[in-house]
Amino acid sequence: MAPDVPEGNSAGSFHTTDALPEQHRREYWRGALSRVLGTVSLTVPDEGYSGMIASTPLGRLQAVTVEGDGLSAVRTRRHIRQDGLDEHVVVKMLDRGVGRLEQDGRTAMLGPGDIFVYDMGRPLRLILPQAFRAKSLVIPRDVLGLTEPEIARVTAHPLGPDSFLGALVSPFLAGLVDGAGSYPPRTGELMARNVVDLLGVLAEEVLEKAVEENPDGSRALLLRIQAFIDRHLADPDLTPQVIARAHHISLRYLHKLFQSTDATVGRWIQRRRLEECRRDLALHGNATIAAVAHRWGFTSAAHFSRVFRAAYGMAPREWRGAQETASGGASPAELVDA
Repeated sequence: MAPDVPEGNSAGSFHTTDALPEQHRREYWRGALSRVLGTVSLTVPDEGYSGMIASTPLGRLQAVTVEGDGLSAVRTRRHIRQDGLDEHVVVKMLDRGVGRLEQDGRTAMLGPGDIFVYDMGRPLRLILPQAFRAKSLVIPRDVLGLTEPEIARVTAHPLGPDSFLGALVSPFLAGLVDGAGSYPPRTGELMARNVVDLLGVLAEEVLEKAVEENPDGSRALLLRIQAFIDRHLADPDLTPQVIARAHHISLRYLHKLFQSTDATVGRWIQRRRLEECRRDLALHGNATIAAVAHRWGFTSAAHFSRVFRAAYGMAPREWRGAQETASGGASPAELVDA
């Protein structure tokens, strides 16, 4: 949950119950969590509670370590309205202990080494029933670069340390949080950018897993991507890499989605461009072949002619002539389907 540290405060903050009499610890801990982690309804075990919170800026991110004897935290819509921290997303690794996270209609059971995501802008419940240590990166939503629906699909989907990506991200995140206060400012900013890139991959992995577990979701995503392709056909820079990045999925997963069609991603783009070019050749008899090709994203008229011939068995000019001869006085609309 987003640390309440003023922007540009390089000192961060530190809170511990160690020096307090036992009878004051629970109340102090509640106040410290509210100041550092945002407004929640908090339950802790007893008066002798022991805990520590350390928060350090890392560029626009915050690195946070929390240790405690256990707690239950509930964040409601009322809390969200109170503190204005709804524009932050938290990526957390449970370094020690077990827990349960509830958000967006899902419940995630958590164990040591698990990485998970929650959104400060929506209600949540986090229960850590025993002694724990957690290391977090608090990221402004605009830095992470995910849309609201995408964040909602990522929350409460833990990534275990036994997975390839989890094994890679867990030690990196832990080391980054532990060393956050020791980096020179420029180094901290560069590492923050690198970790955001890694977390983007993490989010992508979770999104892919969620979609793969829901065949209807895969089909809906494919249709959305095909519609995106149609909207950007005229862009000569439309590539599989651009498409994957726009939908926050990996290039590998994009190609996997298109395995259900009879074409690769590149072939699908080319096919749709050729179909639109063929339509324009029939509708716009005065347009040059090069103008039609360029309108639909072909940068070379010669290349367009070659792929058109390969697809339809004749050059664009020959095809246009054949349509005009066959149609006689037919209208342009009738020519389109010829």
